[in-house]
Amino acid sequence: MPDTHPPAEAPQLPSFGEALRVWARIGLLSFGGPASQIALMQREVVDQRRWVSDARFLHALNFCMLLPGPEAMQLATYLGWLMHGVKGGLAAGLLFILPGACVIMALSFIYAWAGEVPIVAGLFFGLKCAVLVVVLEALLKVARRALHGAVPWAVAAAAFTALFVFGVPFPVVVLLAAGMGAALPQAFAGGGHGGGRGVAHSALDAALAADPGRIGLMAGAARRAGLVCLAFWVWPVALLWVQGGVFADIAGFFSVMAVVTFGGAYAVLAYVAQQAVENYAWLTASDMLVGLGLAETTPGPLILVLQFVGFLAGFQAGGALWAVLGAALTLYVTFLPCFAWIFLGAPYVERLHDQPRLKGALAGVTAAVVGVIANLALWFALRVIFARMEPGPFALSLPDPASVQPLALVLVVVSGVALFVLKLGLVRTLAVSAGLGLVLSLVVGV
Repeated sequence: MPDTHPPAEAPQLPSFGEALRVWARIGLLSFGGPASQIALMQREVVDQRRWVSDARFLHALNFCMLLPGPEAMQLATYLGWLMHGVKGGLAAGLLFILPGACVIMALSFIYAWAGEVPIVAGLFFGLKCAVLVVVLEALLKVARRALHGAVPWAVAAAAFTALFVFGVPFPVVVLLAAGMGAALPQAFAGGGHGGGRGVAHSALDAALAADPGRIGLMAGAARRAGLVCLAFWVWPVALLWVQGGVFADIAGFFSVMAVVTFGGAYAVLAYVAQQAVENYAWLTASDMLVGLGLAETTPGPLILVLQFVGFLAGFQAGGALWAVLGAALTLYVTFLPCFAWIFLGAPYVERLHDQPRLKGALAGVTAAVVGVIANLALWFALRVIFARMEPGPFALSLPDPASVQPLALVLVVVSGVALFVLKLGLVRTLAVSAGLGLVLSLVVGV
């Protein structure tokens, strides 16, 4: 008997306007870190709308995992480019960043002008105590994904020791781990993502089948856009470097971060915190924890915490206007290279994706990230729970036991119970701790 069911209607690529609305929605809802952001993107563009197939989505994600910078933002840029070329990539990437950047800017103003008001100070005190537990949760998640076998465990331990005990620069740790992964790819279990789960045919597949030369025609424009991004990134940094001052420091420091931020935001935050606090003195360790807490509770990539650092650096140097310029400059040099990596690399994604040594290099960096996050957690914990640090052997800073802060210790424990035992989730855990911090500020002062 013949099949009387009509064929399923083929999905159509969205118009640019329709895609803009979806990318804006993703940007406004992208809370909870890269895992939830990637899941949100997959639900919106793969499962619900069938714009991109599951296999192509995961292939793009694996490519973005090889790049420095926030992988979720770069994945949005890549998918936007696939559907609408350079303008699509720029729109998707910018809409992923801008909502969170606007919120961080507003919160930075509040913190800079009202952070010493007891009620506000109490809220931020509770927030930074909860952030310690959030970093610990990130450490456990990355360790479960990355450490399978003796060699990855050894790399993680070596990375922690190099950073915490000997003060080895973070970029050196990243490069050594990548080199070991490239040399011994079989010794590392890749930290990639799982296989496809549903949409086999999509609007993009149909468009590519109808026009096999589509990607080739887009490649030239992508390469030109990538080179333009590099030029607009490098020449302002060079001009500022010649002039010197705080903006030269901001541009140079965060440009380096844009090149070495493999493995996610947590991997680079320890280095940023140590340099911004101890070398440049732009902010305190307590300020840095507050910034991380703000970035955790706003949409967009966690690396937006760098905007908070740039804001306080400018505020310290010259007040409100310089603060805005410092934050804007930080955003500029942090994210412009991300667009360059996508536009320059996208035409060669297949060649890059199939090279075992590149996969091994990524796996090596991912293993080292475990040690880097452990260093970040311990570095923050010591400065929240203890009021004073003293120099120790090598590059160690050791706490003064007499300076322990009992209220901070209590809030860290409460946050741990809320997140790990009661399973309240990220936002509610941060809210509980901030609320308790507020109560303590009213009752006993913090």
